[in-house]
Amino acid sequence: MTQVLNARRGKITDQMWSVSRQEGIPAETIREGIAQGLIVIPFNKAHPGLKPCGIGLGMSTKVNANLGTSSVFPEWTHEVEKMEAALSAGADAVMDLSTGGEIPSCRQHLLENCPVPIGTVPIYEAAVRTRSQGQLVVEMEPDELFRVIEEQAAAGVDFITVHCGVTRSIVEKLRHQPRLMGIVSRGGAMMAGWILHRQQENPLYAQYDRLLEICKLYDVTLSLGDGMRPGCLADATDRVQLEELMILGDLVRLAREAGVQVMVEGPGHVPFDQIEANVKLQKRLCHGAPFYVLGPLVTDIAAGYDHIASAIGGTLAAIAGADFLCYVTPSEHLGLPTAADVRDGVIASRIAAHAADIVKGLPGALARDLAMAEARRDLDWDKQMTLALDPARARQIRQERNPMLQDVCSMCGEFCAIDLVSRCFSKAGSGE
Repeated sequence: MTQVLNARRGKITDQMWSVSRQEGIPAETIREGIAQGLIVIPFNKAHPGLKPCGIGLGMSTKVNANLGTSSVFPEWTHEVEKMEAALSAGADAVMDLSTGGEIPSCRQHLLENCPVPIGTVPIYEAAVRTRSQGQLVVEMEPDELFRVIEEQAAAGVDFITVHCGVTRSIVEKLRHQPRLMGIVSRGGAMMAGWILHRQQENPLYAQYDRLLEICKLYDVTLSLGDGMRPGCLADATDRVQLEELMILGDLVRLAREAGVQVMVEGPGHVPFDQIEANVKLQKRLCHGAPFYVLGPLVTDIAAGYDHIASAIGGTLAAIAGADFLCYVTPSEHLGLPTAADVRDGVIASRIAAHAADIVKGLPGALARDLAMAEARRDLDWDKQMTLALDPARARQIRQERNPMLQDVCSMCGEFCAIDLVSRCFSKAGSGE
C-alpha cells in the first residue's frame, strides 16, 4: 500500500506522523497533501534506517546532494565519503548518479548507511550495462532499462528520475529547431539518441503503465526528469522546454490515478527575471506537483562558483513555490566534485532554502534568525556557533582568527559596536 493510497483511505501512516513532527504541521494536513499529490514522502520500506522526509506544499524547502562515480573516477568508496560530507552539511536527500565502477556496490553501501532518501537515474546503469556488452548506448533494449528500474526499486531506492517527457515529437522539433546548447541532461540526451537511432517512441513514455506498476509495488516516488532543461540562459523557457512540461503534467495525472507518488524536475540555467514564471508555469501545468529544481543558475559565467549562482536562483525559485533544491557544487561544469565541494554545495543550497522559508513564513524559520540576533547582541559565541547553518565552519574561523578568543571578534576588537553601545547604555542606565 503506497503513501498515496493510504492517504486517500484516510490513514495517517507512521511516515506522515514523523513528517508532521518534523515540520510542526498537523498530521491531517500532511495526509491531505499526499492524497492530493501536493506532498510526497519518498520512502521505500526496503531502505533500512530511513528517516521520512516530506517534500511539497507547506513543507520546509528541502536540499538534495548528487553523488556518484564516473568512468574516469570509478572508485565508489570516495562517494561514501561524499555522502558523509553531504549528511554532515545537512542534506535532506542524496542521489547516486554513478556511471562507472561497481554501481550496485556503491548504491547498496549508500542505502545501508544513509538515513535520508536516496534517488537514482536508472538509465545510467542501464547504459553502463549496455556498453559492457559491447553495444552503443542507443542500442539499449527497453527490457534492460525496466529490469534496472525494478532491481533498483527492490534494492531500496526511494525515488527515481526518469525522462518520460523526451518524446519522439519533441526530439523531432529540436532537430529542426536547434538550440544553442541542445540537450544538456545526460539522461535526456541518452533517450533522445535512442529515439533517433531506433526511430521508435521513448519506452518510458510508451510503456508508462509498466513504470507505474513497478513504482506502485515498491512505493518508489517518480521524479519526472526535465530532459529538455536549458543548459544556458539563451535556451531558457523555450518551446521544447515548455512542451515537455505539458507532457509531464499529463504524466503527473496518470501517476496520481495509479496511486504513485510523483514530483517534477525543472531547470537548469534561467535568467533571474524568468525564474518566478518558470515555477508558476510548472505548478499550473503539473497540477501543483512538488517541484524539484537544479539551481536554477542565474548566469553562465560563474565557473568555479556555480554553487553561488545556484543559491541565488534557488532562493527565488523556492519563494515562488519550488519545493526541492538540487545543489550545485563549485565543480559544476568543470569536473567530478570532491567531498569539500559537496559540503560547500549543500551549505549554499541550505542558505537559499532557509532564506526562502523565512519569506514563505514557515513555522520556526524566522525564530532561528531571531535567536542568532539575540546571541550576537549578547556576544554569546557558543550559542552563535550552535545556531549557524555550518557550526563547524563558524567555529573554525572563530578559533583561527581570534587566537585569544576574547569576547569581541578580531575584526572590530576594542571598537566593537555591540560592546560599545552595550557599555554606554549600561552606564546611562546606572546614572554614571
